[in-house]
Amino acid sequence: MRQCKGWNVVLLVLLGLGALAQKLPTRDEGLFQMQIRDKSLFHDSSVIPDGAEISGYLFRDTPKRYYFVVEEDNTPLSVTMTPCDAPLEWKLTLQELPEEASGEGSGEPEPLDQQKQQVTVDEGTELFTYKGNDVESYVATSTPSGLYQLELLSTEKDSNFKVYATTTPESDQPYPELPYDPRVDVTALGRTTVTLAWKPTPTGSLMGQPVQYCVVINKEHNFKSMCAAEAKISVDDAFMLAPKPGRDFSPFDFAHFGFVPSDIGFGKDRGLTSNKISRAYTAKPKASDIQKVCIGNKNIFTVSDLKPDTQYYFDVFAVNSATNTSTAYVGTFARTKEEARQKTVELKDGKVSDVFIKRKGSKFLRFAPVSSHQRVTLFVHTCLDAVQVQVRRDGKLLLSQNVEGVRQFQLRGKPKAKYLIRLRGSRKGASTLKVLATTRPSSKQPFPSLPEDTRIKAFDKLRTCSSVTVAWLGTQDRNKYCIYRKEVADNYSEEQRRREQNQCAGPETRRKSEKVLCKYFHSPNLQKAVTTETITGLEPGKTYLLDVYVVGHSGHSVKYQSKLVKTRKYC
Repeated sequence: MRQCKGWNVVLLVLLGLGALAQKLPTRDEGLFQMQIRDKSLFHDSSVIPDGAEISGYLFRDTPKRYYFVVEEDNTPLSVTMTPCDAPLEWKLTLQELPEEASGEGSGEPEPLDQQKQQVTVDEGTELFTYKGNDVESYVATSTPSGLYQLELLSTEKDSNFKVYATTTPESDQPYPELPYDPRVDVTALGRTTVTLAWKPTPTGSLMGQPVQYCVVINKEHNFKSMCAAEAKISVDDAFMLAPKPGRDFSPFDFAHFGFVPSDIGFGKDRGLTSNKISRAYTAKPKASDIQKVCIGNKNIFTVSDLKPDTQYYFDVFAVNSATNTSTAYVGTFARTKEEARQKTVELKDGKVSDVFIKRKGSKFLRFAPVSSHQRVTLFVHTCLDAVQVQVRRDGKLLLSQNVEGVRQFQLRGKPKAKYLIRLRGSRKGASTLKVLATTRPSSKQPFPSLPEDTRIKAFDKLRTCSSVTVAWLGTQDRNKYCIYRKEVADNYSEEQRRREQNQCAGPETRRKSEKVLCKYFHSPNLQKAVTTETITGLEPGKTYLLDVYVVGHSGHSVKYQSKLVKTRKYC
């Protein structure tokens, strides 16, 4: 009894606690359950509770010590250390104290300063040391009573870690047990999918404990623990919901006319960001570099939406849902298959090519000018849904944008350069478009030249019961512009217009009764290349769809973005 009291006194001294009445965490079952429910009891504490995993944080080159009490001789002991962010050095020692430390014969403890000096001077008996980033354990079937010290050090960077200690390792079994074959197998491999399979943990089926599996996918390396993977993932996105059944994983600025250049930005991939931890200053991985999904208790999983011809690393973790402890399977890696090589369409200088793309499909176009050139004009006219356009010159990426409607790109030329154009279709449906690449001057192009902004501006203050006034931008080239009107229902929307209209259809498809007028227009000064037109003969309170077509010298036409206008009902 005196010996046990001595250990309690020493532990209180080490923790700087003045109240001897505080009860130390032992493997008393009632106290243990209380500890599990209230983890805050041990937050930032140097005491390791018996039978519960705790998390900690190390500053670089700053050692940290934890203590654990074994009250009786011949007690089993198991200590498991899990590094998260970086390799750790850790050492377990048994602190030897003089018999006088228990206050024998007097019934009173020695002065606090003297006891503290006795503990700190004595380095104790070294039981185990390890340096690395593996999950490592110290296991002993019989240990003497005493105060055990765990000293941790991170020499590379600030780091997270987890530690678990117990005096009842046979009955606790906190970590899910691995099957006899702990490997993760790749059972199917495609261009964008990989199917994984592994043997189930006996912890769930034989022991009846709640177990689920979490899969981690990244492009860098396998992880040895789940906390190592979570250190790379933001707190917000660390856990993803299980997917639905059947789908596993799934500057022209004419301010006075109100024209503002439209921004067609790059498509952004969904994904996850890096972990937000204290004093984190290392470079964060890209959003798509690492993903984690927890899938319940099934042991077959298909990862989808991967990139072709790319190597990925796959890790599976069995997680005890009640305690949140986990065990890592032996991870694997695989390279997805190359994308199917498609026939490349050759573009001729100055010739318009009609292109059809299946839903979510791709097409490759090649343009190789025969003569030296300073620039290449690329004209893309999407007829239905938007498409993604990528252009590479001799392998170097020049542009990658989503295009809807009409876009004209000016690419810097290079002697003997070859251009590869990749067109990727929409997820909504098939896409049709017209593509023109040329090194010729704009006056000799089959398509008319276009301003950067192809919207039609309506002036609300000039709107009457029978007329509307609109404006649009032109270019320095003299082109023919034709205006058409069409009465539509009041609830007619832009989305409905996009569904019903083929943007590549020319004025020849319109009724003669819808034609307003045609006129020629240009301006040597681009800052003044704006024209206006008043459309009369309209009905009060009616909605009209206005279209402007610009017609090139060879007859090819391009439609500006349609405009919905409504006349005043009362004047």
